[in-house]
Amino acid sequence: MKFRHELSYDASPDQVFAMLADPAFREAACAAQDVISAEATVERSGAGFTMTVDQLQNTDDLPSFAQKFAGSSTRAIQHEVWADSTGGTLRIDAPGKPSEIAGTITLRPEGSGTVEIVELDVKIKVPLIGGKLEKLLADKVRAGMDAEHGVGIEWLKGNR
Repeated sequence: MKFRHELSYDASPDQVFAMLADPAFREAACAAQDVISAEATVERSGAGFTMTVDQLQNTDDLPSFAQKFAGSSTRAIQHEVWADSTGGTLRIDAPGKPSEIAGTITLRPEGSGTVEIVELDVKIKVPLIGGKLEKLLADKVRAGMDAEHGVGIEWLKGNR
């Protein structure tokens, strides 16, 4: 399943990039998503960075057929590799689960602000209901990005 989501910020690409490279921001975004636990680590490399956000997520909001596969909680490990402030790659691993999520993140200047564009391939390898599960997972990823966006808007205003 193809996934695309755009998020707008009233800040320059460099400011958005700096925010996204801040582990404290990522942990605040996870807290806004009511995750059970989260740890963000960053390694700087030239003009870019590598970010890992390891989180344990609740699955209480999933339908019962999906909870069968996810369990009562699920671990999601988000890996981002940014060469510079224009964009990078994103992969979300769920150890022990039959899912694959990978794609790109792009920061594009727009007027005096920035648009963050996330494009992913979401795949779940489960016969018969894989498509339904992919839609649920894409909705969960979108909700997480929207929560992060809300934190980001406040973060860029200085509300931390």
